[in-house]
Amino acid sequence: MIIILLGPPGSGKGTQAKLLREKLGFDHFSVGSALREKATKKGFTPEKIEKEMYEGVLLPGPIVVDLWMDIFEEAKKDFKGLIIDGSPRRVREAEMLDQALEWYEWDKDIKVLFINLSEQDATDRLLKRRVCVDCKKNIPFVGDFKTMEKCDECGGKLVKREDDEPKDIEKRFEWYKTDVLPTIDYYRQKGNLIEIDGNQSIEEVHKEIMSKLK
Repeated sequence: MIIILLGPPGSGKGTQAKLLREKLGFDHFSVGSALREKATKKGFTPEKIEKEMYEGVLLPGPIVVDLWMDIFEEAKKDFKGLIIDGSPRRVREAEMLDQALEWYEWDKDIKVLFINLSEQDATDRLLKRRVCVDCKKNIPFVGDFKTMEKCDECGGKLVKREDDEPKDIEKRFEWYKTDVLPTIDYYRQKGNLIEIDGNQSIEEVHKEIMSKLK
């Protein structure tokens, strides 16, 4: 099974991807994490990725496709299933992803989960979420995470993400509306979109996902 997680910024895609990985034992590919890791390297492209991400710019498709292929090639060696978090973000990318999944013979069972959350609720979460300075884990502002003082993974210090300022969030929602929503409609028309209520607690969202996957 291939599981693609889509939704607005702050909808909890990364959190749900982690829960699915733990439950199902699938490989997990987070485009955001992969881009942030690439941005730490030297060279023109890594440095430009860091700059564009900081400014809230939606990166071009070829950069994302390049990340896919490396991950897919590695996952093919011992394939258990794959969770793709936060990609594709454009219709053209979705079409290219279809081709890539067909190439790797993974096109028979694809589920696209759309975690739906209002812009206001998502913005509130983004303004209050934090990140671990050591392992870079995102700490959402929901449930018990609200009172967490240190990272539950490594014990690191929690700070506000630099790109979670109002102006940056506004930019992200601009391209979410112009690029991601048409991509969600693309999957809806293909008939493999599963809509999830993102206004629930983390546990309730996970429970709904597992119910609808079954």
